[in-house]
Amino acid sequence: LLLLLTMLTGTLIAIIYSIALSSSTAEIAPAADGGIASASNLSDLPFDENDHLSTHILAVPAGSCGSLLKDAVNIREGVHGHKWIGLEGKAFESVFGHYGDYADFSGEEVTDFNDDCLAVCLEKGTLREVVARPLPHRYFVQGKVDQDGDGERVDEMSLQNFFMSDSCAKVEYGFVNYHENPIKMYWINHKGKHVYNQEIGVGERKTSFIDTFIGHKFEFYDSVPNEDPLQNEFLFSITIPNHGIIGYKNYEFPQVPVEAVEQQVHETLRNEWRRHEVVKRTFSPLAFDKGRLPDDLYASLGAYWYNNRDVPHVVHEEWGRHKGVFVNYWETDVNFIQIPWHLKKRWQRRLRELVEAWTGVELETTDMYGMREYTQGARLLSHVDRESTHAASLIVNIAQQNVSKPWTIEVHDHADRLHEVVMEPGDIVYYESAKALHGRNTPLQSGQYINLFTHYRPLNDPDWFRRDNPEGTPEPLIDVGKCNLVGKPDEYSKGAVQCENSAIGPHLSPSMFTATSADDMFQWWKSVGPIDEAAEDTGDDEL
Repeated sequence: LLLLLTMLTGTLIAIIYSIALSSSTAEIAPAADGGIASASNLSDLPFDENDHLSTHILAVPAGSCGSLLKDAVNIREGVHGHKWIGLEGKAFESVFGHYGDYADFSGEEVTDFNDDCLAVCLEKGTLREVVARPLPHRYFVQGKVDQDGDGERVDEMSLQNFFMSDSCAKVEYGFVNYHENPIKMYWINHKGKHVYNQEIGVGERKTSFIDTFIGHKFEFYDSVPNEDPLQNEFLFSITIPNHGIIGYKNYEFPQVPVEAVEQQVHETLRNEWRRHEVVKRTFSPLAFDKGRLPDDLYASLGAYWYNNRDVPHVVHEEWGRHKGVFVNYWETDVNFIQIPWHLKKRWQRRLRELVEAWTGVELETTDMYGMREYTQGARLLSHVDRESTHAASLIVNIAQQNVSKPWTIEVHDHADRLHEVVMEPGDIVYYESAKALHGRNTPLQSGQYINLFTHYRPLNDPDWFRRDNPEGTPEPLIDVGKCNLVGKPDEYSKGAVQCENSAIGPHLSPSMFTATSADDMFQWWKSVGPIDEAAEDTGDDEL
């Protein structure tokens, strides 16, 4: 479909885009009796065939609050794509139980929704197992919204304002253009008139995100040849379904001479080895650790990916010679789902708290990158990250599709021992990304593997990497005594290698590989790479 999109004419592309997007933009019909539907178990909620929520939901306690809902918001059910549902029984306990008992919100004393009731907006695309754990700002609690869940930023508002905020109906949507020309964007207002919005330039750097509302419609036109864009070719339209991104056409990877790759890889590894030796400061005994996302973050991150997992929301990541050979884009597609600015800040703030707890250091956010989708055959060359900005980082595994064999993240500790860490969706790996060499040199055997990367450094200290460790920093774990392979050679993250000092943890590579130079890293890259079919066909029994 991706190749087809880049080859077809503008008219046919517009038709395909409309088909791809129309299924997620239909309004939800209200209950037949004019009231709102109710659910006593989370299984009663509408899930699709993949166990993700199939529509946006505005949920309230059933009973009194459900009866008051229609008088509290000046809209009807289905507008901005939200189905109204009253929760009771186990469903209420799962979603609202931390705010009180059901009886507290269903008795005769409940007379005013804004003063007495609860509400929550559950996002379409949320995985069933975390559907009861939305981010804090999605809750309305008796006229208040706690933006971060820590009591620091609490806004007073009506249910109407809550619903029209980014807690529910207000979303961010992005547009990336790989057409040969800039394209012109128009909002279609409630009267059906075209209202000019902006011009979108060509390429990832010209991506534009806007604040808009679920259900708003936009149309896109070529910028040439006429001065009036509405007289030019119509390209496509979209009715906004959720937070998201859409690409028009696609980035084309440049050709890379295969015979030059090995030399470039070797030179790159020499440079990365030098860089990893420059960083003085450390934060942890092993330079990495494994953890798990809080459920509400996993719910939000996972829903964003799920709602944008297919073409035309997924485009090629802009790899080329200017970015080096870190990802083997010349052999396999490396895809990209850009993330919106405001939602990114919410994720960054929460993830920073996790990294601060791991490092024991007050940090500031420097970057968040992704979501990157690796496909079958993908490899990520071992490297370190930018010294001034990437002190302590997180790899977040958002999702895996049809992955038949664990694809380990390879991290070298402070003694340059290789650890291979298995991740499942929702898992995180903390790592000292400017110090610890890390990559995925073994090719992904099948499917798609989707990650997000976020980076931090000590507060107001771009030169952190030049400094000695402050007092109280955990000592790097260098000597762990004798180690032995006690498990299987393909057994990862299960303690296949046991050492005299058990603090080494369960992730040591069964290969028991320790690098001493860039040449060692290069030989590792070659040894775990794809099998050379030409060499296999030589008939030499000793190979």
